[in-house]
Amino acid sequence: MRKLVLLAVVGLLAQLVDGSLGMAYGVTTTTLLLAIGTNPVAASATVHLAEIGTTLVSGASHWRFGNVDWPVVLKIGVPGAVGAFAGATFLASLDTSTAKPIMSGILLALGLYVLLRFTFKGLRKDRLGTPLRKRFLAPLGLFGGFVDATGGGGWGPVGTPAILASGRLEPRKVIGSIDTSEFLISLSASIGFLAALGSQGINFSWVAMLLLGGVIAAPIAAWLVRTIPPRVLGSAVGGIIVLTNSKTILESVGITGTPTVTAYVLILALWIGAVAWSIRAHRAEVAADAAATDGETERELVGEPA
Repeated sequence: MRKLVLLAVVGLLAQLVDGSLGMAYGVTTTTLLLAIGTNPVAASATVHLAEIGTTLVSGASHWRFGNVDWPVVLKIGVPGAVGAFAGATFLASLDTSTAKPIMSGILLALGLYVLLRFTFKGLRKDRLGTPLRKRFLAPLGLFGGFVDATGGGGWGPVGTPAILASGRLEPRKVIGSIDTSEFLISLSASIGFLAALGSQGINFSWVAMLLLGGVIAAPIAAWLVRTIPPRVLGSAVGGIIVLTNSKTILESVGITGTPTVTAYVLILALWIGAVAWSIRAHRAEVAADAAATDGETERELVGEPA
């Protein structure tokens, strides 16, 4: 019973982060399932089945708050569904002992990318309104869907930073569109897993608890996306992913004992530093924007041209 409650809480927290940042539900929940001993294929299948419900509710909530660009959803979601089905069947064909370090390696790389991207780059704002082309979104969707199915998560960490980095769509619509399109990826990946394995290894009570937590959090996250600084949250989530997946990677190369503890301390210190850096950078951005606004207001009052 305690494990089920924990899964519901993790599902809730993961969806809060995913719905407000556009990433990390699958990565976070898959990491937990791997940590408690679930085999990689069952972990990814469990998470994607739960995501069918959470992404449906999340997409509807983002649509309700005006956070969805439907052309982007279709241009990236359909290729993403193809990639997800291919990734699911590929993962199902791997031996468990081979799949676990591969999955953790994918998650670690994604977490490191998210951490560095949001800590040092922030969000680009000089290209807002420029159309996102299919030749950019289709390959991105295909790759993101494949990574998502094989890594147990990755649709958001691949798609959200890439579109944000383009600077062509405002952040809330990037997040809402990625979350909404993820329904297609979750559905396609689940079909792939069930076709390859049936229900083998899938604990449907775990699916239900992850789904319950995610459904509760989805509307809240769609509202929070307007207020939470993505830069700070991105650094925090990226650090969590890196820290939690380091254990499997270190064990797979035979590193244990004192070196492992040292590695954890180092990662934790870097993570705390990254979050602090992001908070300071966000505050500096807010102060700069406020100063620019005050300057424009002052010029208007004295009749000077802006």
